[in-house]
Order: sequence, then C-alpha cells, then structure tokens
Amino acid sequence: MSAWFDDMAIGDTLALGSHLFTAEDIIRFARDFDPQPFHLSEEGAARTHFGRLCASGWHTGAVFMKLLVTTQQRLDEEARQRGETPVPRGPSPGFENLKWLKPVYAGDTITYSSTVTGKIETTGRPEWGVILGVNEGINQHGDLVFRFDSRVYIPKRPVAG
Repeated sequence: MSAWFDDMAIGDTLALGSHLFTAEDIIRFARDFDPQPFHLSEEGAARTHFGRLCASGWHTGAVFMKLLVTTQQRLDEEARQRGETPVPRGPSPGFENLKWLKPVYAGDTITYSSTVTGKIETTGRPEWGVILGVNEGINQHGDLVFRFDSRVYIPKRPVAG
C-alpha cells in the first residue's frame, strides 16, 4: 500500500508479516517498559488471572509498528527498483479504539495487517487526504488478539502541469 491517496480503496489490505513472541523477548520488553508480574516470569504470571507468561499489550503494539515501518521501507525500495519515486507518508493525527482482546502468550505467533476502512478529503491541506484504517493482530489459532483504528495523512497524486 505504498500508494497515493487517490489510488487507495476501501478494503485494500497490507499484510505486515508475523512475529513469534518468545519468553526472552517478553521478559526483556517488560523489564524496560511494563514490569508487571505476568510479563516478567512464568512464576509471577502463574499467580495471576493469566496463568502463564504473556506479552505486554504495548509490546504487541511495538511489534506492529516495527512491522509496519519495515514493510513500508521494503515497498519504497521496490518502487525505487522499478524506477519510481516512493510515495511519501504524512503524520498520523492519532488512533482510537486500541484493544488487547486476548493475551499473547510466550510461543504465540501474531500475524499483523492494516486495512483501509475510509478516506477523508481535507480542506486545510487539499494536496493531502486522510486514510482511515483498521489494524489487527491474529494469533496462530486465528484469534484476533490486537486491534486499533488509525488515521494517517497520505498525499494526493500531483496534478501534471
């Protein structure tokens, strides 16, 4: 989905790839950013409602962002190899409805995607539009575990003049 605003359609989906959440990675992330017992050790997690080691929701979000950026970098490089200039991406004015729907346990593999759900024409920046999206993570069992709605500015195709 390295495309101009004009080229994007509702329903377009960008596969971002998958990530295996290992116990070591879960604990490392938790030590630095979310030191709750169910993220720090199997023993600590066993004494909670989770029952076993699970990833921080922020960890699942950070992996989403890493996969989004690396996918965009790959698409940009593919465009350059075709002799095209990559489409720049604008900032995001924010997101809504962030949900961690099921725990991500050590050993789970989450597959992430981003789907266009809407397009907004802008008046203050007529050369840009806003793409609305739903972003999801699904585990190896097909369970939706992570979801949020996003907005991002994408430039419109330049008018030849």
